[in-house]
Parts: sequence; structure tokens; C-alpha cells
Amino acid sequence: MATRACVLLWLSVSGAVAQHGTSTASGASASTTASATATLVPTNGAVPLFHYEEQQLTTASLSDLSDTEAALFSFDSINVTSENTTSYVNYTLASSGDCKIFPGDSAWPALSAWKVLDTLAGGALVKTVPAASVCYFNGTSKHNDTACRALTSNWTDSYSHLEDPVEMLSPVYQGLTCQPPSLYNSGNCTLGGYPVYATNVSNVAQIQAAVNFARNTGIRLVIKNTGHDFSGKSGGAGSLSIFTHNLKDIDYIPSYNDATTNYSGPAFKAGAGVQAYEIYAAARDEGLVVVGGEGQTVGVMGGYIQGGGHSPLSSIHGMAADQVLNFEVVTADGRFTTGNAQKNSDLFWALRGGGGSTFGIVTSVVVKAYPDMQVTTSTFSFTSASVSQDTFWAGVRAYFSYFPTNADAGTYSYFFILPSVPSAGEFEFLMQPFFAPNKTLNETQALLQPWFSELSALGISISPKTQHFSSFWDAWNASFPLEAVEKTHVASASRLWPRRNWDNSTILNSTFEAIKANSEAGLTIIAFNQAPTWANGGYQDNSVNPAWRETICHMLTSVNWLNNSTTSEILTARHNFTFGYMQRWRDLSPGAGSYLGESDRLEPDFQWAFYGSFYPRLLALKKQYDPRNLLWAATAVGSEFFEVQSVDGLPNENGRLCTKTDPSLYVAQGPDWVPS
Repeated sequence: MATRACVLLWLSVSGAVAQHGTSTASGASASTTASATATLVPTNGAVPLFHYEEQQLTTASLSDLSDTEAALFSFDSINVTSENTTSYVNYTLASSGDCKIFPGDSAWPALSAWKVLDTLAGGALVKTVPAASVCYFNGTSKHNDTACRALTSNWTDSYSHLEDPVEMLSPVYQGLTCQPPSLYNSGNCTLGGYPVYATNVSNVAQIQAAVNFARNTGIRLVIKNTGHDFSGKSGGAGSLSIFTHNLKDIDYIPSYNDATTNYSGPAFKAGAGVQAYEIYAAARDEGLVVVGGEGQTVGVMGGYIQGGGHSPLSSIHGMAADQVLNFEVVTADGRFTTGNAQKNSDLFWALRGGGGSTFGIVTSVVVKAYPDMQVTTSTFSFTSASVSQDTFWAGVRAYFSYFPTNADAGTYSYFFILPSVPSAGEFEFLMQPFFAPNKTLNETQALLQPWFSELSALGISISPKTQHFSSFWDAWNASFPLEAVEKTHVASASRLWPRRNWDNSTILNSTFEAIKANSEAGLTIIAFNQAPTWANGGYQDNSVNPAWRETICHMLTSVNWLNNSTTSEILTARHNFTFGYMQRWRDLSPGAGSYLGESDRLEPDFQWAFYGSFYPRLLALKKQYDPRNLLWAATAVGSEFFEVQSVDGLPNENGRLCTKTDPSLYVAQGPDWVPS
């Protein structure tokens, strides 16, 4: 293809990309990176496209390419949003053991093909060079000691990785092949589970070009927004990544009216790359709040909202996915479309809870907004250092009795049970924070006082820092900690403890003893007392795991191993964790589930755990919207048919993606259903 043809094609689909402000890398106190502009919306619910969404790849654009080159970027012959799609979709799996095209294969695209993609994407294609490569030798000379020290000093700060199109914030799933040596010596620096290339997209046309290229060549495609994921979904060896982080536009919609969704009120349209601190600031500036996560840098409009999304406001307004009014999305056939209650309503249903990297690549989301509110928070801790272990645990157990009352009052607590010195039998309880939306200082103190009185009677001394804030932003920004990333020897799992486990003291005591056992074994516990029920958030016809509607506590626990552990030792630790400690939790909450966004990659019967009774419908929609299996992610809908053939035998992305060789593994058993 002539270079001029590529340039002409690029000019035909692109234009001036909207400019945004920049964030400081110092936390959520920075102003929002995207200013919100007011947009009026017709009463039929139609939402104007962002400028970057108007820049689309078209069949006419491909006429400037040679036939061979055009074939790399042509749209699929199957139009997955066609009303007749189901009549000709063929979801027949490839032969067992067949794999996505991998570097070194004869069918791997030639360098010239990648250059065409880069030119077509306006120079947005990035060849992966791991950030920590500056710390390793290249031949006989070390790259850059100064750069390595600077990199290492900020490595665990999630803000330091925001602009990196390939870095995985859970490097255990990358394969740990290029970490700063002083934190984890990888021995050398290789790509491992990093993609080979990433497309740093700034418009829809670039996404479409990457989608079509990956589908037509047979290489693996992965999606990365911010990389906040506990299962390694944003990586993949031998893959092409679509990096959506820079889709930052935000529009304020003063009046969104749509009879189909029965919603009339303010809303925001936000790009897929918008993060929590950005959308919260935009809402604050309009005197509003939206339902988003507690973590500052989480990409709210990406995998978070598609996986359900719990929030400090969940006990009042429900899950983040409950707030969605409209999606713009590039589907696996390369076409750009809309999903809402009126158009592609089944896709709209699936994207609201059915998981990211599954049904398409979302470019923007419209979400409901609510009036800003006062918030009171309280932060405190106590340890077993000054009291007996029995007394410490009695104090923690006393708190559990108040879960239903507190959640039903609309609160959200974020607490830790930490084995501070496990060998000495010392433990710490840390509340950081107790978050009470729409509550005065006196109302919050009244909620906490019964438990505080019990602690005092036990001889447990606390010094709570209880503060009242006039706005959600101020309370959120001041109260939630910035979580560390890049943990090299940790695996986590979660459980959605159902309200029925609080029905009587017998089941509650058994539940507490199982949680206590994990802590006494040296496992970290992080938990959220909340109740994102239909009653509080209003019934939503979406694919959020039904287990969330019965949840009174979402709880994570984590296992650690030594950095120099062997593969056998790591597998043993992970097996004992998943099928030992976590099995006890599952046994005590039959039919409940786990949170897709904070999950165990090895979760047994993941179909039921993450999706519940909605899984059969979700799998059918996966077959419709991705009939050629372009999109795959660990624990995603349809992932049971494939596996990563990891080079080290560990559960990570460091290996080929292939169809499973054991067909029996395709079948998932749930408490109430068996998919066909």
C-alpha cells in the first residue's frame, strides 16, 4: 500500500482530537482531567456522540487500500447487531488445542502489516517495552540506573502507571518477567504476559482498525483501561491491546428523559477512560454525585461498571451498573453501535454486569446523577496488643451484629482485619472509613455508639476520628486510602456474604469463625458492609450477579507467599487458599457468589460465582455478539472453552491462548441450573 493512501485514509476518519487538562500524579486532590460541558438530550433518550466517536472507520475508507491490505481491516461479514444474526451465527469451536496466532508462527503478521495498522491508526500503535526494562542489562550495558531508581520509588503507586498502555497492576498474572529488581528480581526482562503491541486510542476509528486487524489475522486481542483487575484481564502474551485510558471526555446532561428506562433527571456522559476522581469532580462541580468506586484511579466507565461496580453509595442507590442509561460500543465485528433500552437492548442488558472484555469495547457510558449530599465518616482502629486475643475477637464479633442495621441505614464501611504480627498472635482491626452518606454527625455517632459501648465494656480503647463533610467529594477524597499496586506474591478471592447468614446467632457465629480462621492463618481480610439491594436502588433489569441483591458484606481475603517460592510452592499455597480456606466460606453461604472485579482467577464454578442464574443468557449473548471468539479474558463469560498455556505452569497470561483439550471442563454446575 502506498503511504499516501494510508494517510488519506487516516485523514478521512480522524480530525482534531479534543484536548483535556492533565492530572497531577499526587492523588484525587487534583482537579478533574476532563471538564464537563452541558448537553441537552432529546426526550427519546438519544445522546450526541463525542467528537472522538464521530471519527469512525468505514468500508468506503478502505477503498484506498490494496485488496490484500484492505482484507486486514475489513469488517466481519457477520453483522452481530442484525436482527437476523442468530440465524447464521456459527459458534463452533476450533479443534481442541487450537491456539490464537502467536509470535514466531508462520501466520504471525509481517512487520509491514503492523506498519499499515500503525499508519492507519495515525501513529497510535505502541510496541511494548516494559517500563522496568531500564533496570536490566541490554547486552553488556545497564540501561539507566537513575531512571530505574526513580521508577522503583513510585512503583506501587497506582498513579505512576496511569499512562502506561500495557503495565498490569497485578503483575502475578503478567508472569513477573520484568519487575524492578530491588522489589522482585525477574532475572532478565522479557514480555511475558504483556501484549506485543498496544493501540493507544483516541478515537473510535483506531479501535475499529485494531478490532478488525486482530479478528482477520487471528491474533489475540485484549482490552486495557486502567488495569485494576485481580485476575489479569488486561494482559495476554502475543496479543494486541486496545488502551482506552485516554478517552476522557465528560458531558453534563442537565435533563435526560427516557420513558423506556423510566428515568428523568440529570446524567453524565463519560468516556471509557474516565476514572473515579475525574467523574466525581465533574459531578461535584454541578452539585451532583454519581455512583462510582472507592478507589481513586479505577476506570469507572470500563470493566468496573461492566462488572457491576460496588460503591460508597451502593446502600442508597445500588450498583454502578444500575445507573447506566446508554453505551456506545465497538462490537467484535468492528462496527460501532449503541446499546440502550431502545436499541440493542440485549447488548445493553449484558454490558450492565456481564463483565468487560466480553461483548465489545465500550467507548462511552451515560450514567444517572443525583443531588450532592452531606457525609459523615469515622476512622479508627484497635489491636490485640493491649488486650487478650479473645477480647480482640469479641470486639470484632460485636461489630458484625450491626451489619444489617448499618447497611439498611445507607452506610458503607471499609474495614480491614490484619494479622499485624501473626507469629506473635497479634491482630489489628482498622476502619478506614465508616462512610455514612446523607447522615449528620449526630446521626452517625448514634449508629456507631452501641458498638463503641460494647468495645468500652470489653476494655478496648479506640480514638475515632469522626468528621462531617458538606459534600460527597470532600468526604470521599479525605477518607479512603490510596491502595498499593504491583504486589508480586499475593492472590485474592472474595465472597458476597448473604443477609441470611445474619438470620440467627448460630449461622452468624459459624460465619464469623470461618472469617476468623482465615485471619489466624495469616491471611489479610478487607471487607465492605453494604446492601446494594433492589429495594434501595430500585429494580434494574440488568445482568448484575443476583447474589449482590442479597449481600450484606462483600469480603476479600488474600494469601501471600515468599518472593523466592518455587512453582510447586506457589501452586500449593494457591490450591490450599482456593479449595481450603475459601471452600469453608462457600460451604457457609451456598448459592451465594463472588465479585467479578475482585476475584480469584481459580474460583471453582466461576459461572455461578460471578454471574449466578444469568449465566446461560449471558453465554448465549456472547455467542451472538462475538461468534468468532475475538474477545477472551480470565473468568469472563465463555472463558471456560479456552486456557492460557502458561510457560511456568502458573495461572497467568504468560503463554498461548488455546482451546481447552478437556471437553469435560466446558460444563459448569450451579446450584439451580446446568447449562446446555
